[in-house]
Amino acid sequence: MEKIKVLLVDDQRLMIDGLKTILELEEDIEVVGVAFDGKQALDMVADLRPKIVLMDIRMPKLDGVESTKRIKTAFPDTVVIVLTTFDDDAYLIDALNNGASGYLLKDIPADRLLASIRNTASGNCTLPASIVAKLTKRLAQTKLDNAEFERQSIEKRKFELLEELTMREEEIALLLVKGLTNREIANNLFLTEGTVKNYISTIYSKIGTRSRAEAVLVLNDFFNFRDLR
Repeated sequence: MEKIKVLLVDDQRLMIDGLKTILELEEDIEVVGVAFDGKQALDMVADLRPKIVLMDIRMPKLDGVESTKRIKTAFPDTVVIVLTTFDDDAYLIDALNNGASGYLLKDIPADRLLASIRNTASGNCTLPASIVAKLTKRLAQTKLDNAEFERQSIEKRKFELLEELTMREEEIALLLVKGLTNREIANNLFLTEGTVKNYISTIYSKIGTRSRAEAVLVLNDFFNFRDLR
């Protein structure tokens, strides 16, 4: 039976000793080395080629996130499981974005730690339910934030385009907002209805709208916003 080769990385010697004792009791797991900072971990992965790296986050010289990134870049088949006392969202996202296949908290029971090592070695992702819930919430919020940013960007672009309206187009736009028909606009500005229709089509094109109702909403927001400045 081929053993799962594990490298332990933590700057706390007591933690290293405890993990080593637990893992070495298992017939299918072999601790091939220990490292006390991220830089040493990178060097030892190159020498020992472990299947699994149990990686702490906060360490001197090179932290766990950056070490994970460099290990996965140089040795993509190496599996990194972050084992830390911190369940901070930023650490979680950074670790997973940089190639970690699992994220476990150090208060995990020994049997679950062993199961996670075996599952991750088999190609599965290892995340406790509490971390999954946190990640799901964070991703949902990110999606909302991105949607809001995109909406604001679109609105900003519309306002920028509205600033590009000619004086005649702006005159017609103001009358559109007041609810005048094409004929009424034509009579007010001494234009033909055909000319007014062409101007309105140009306005639609500039602000990215397809209907009179949508255009009136955008134009109304724009004029109100400009009056407030």
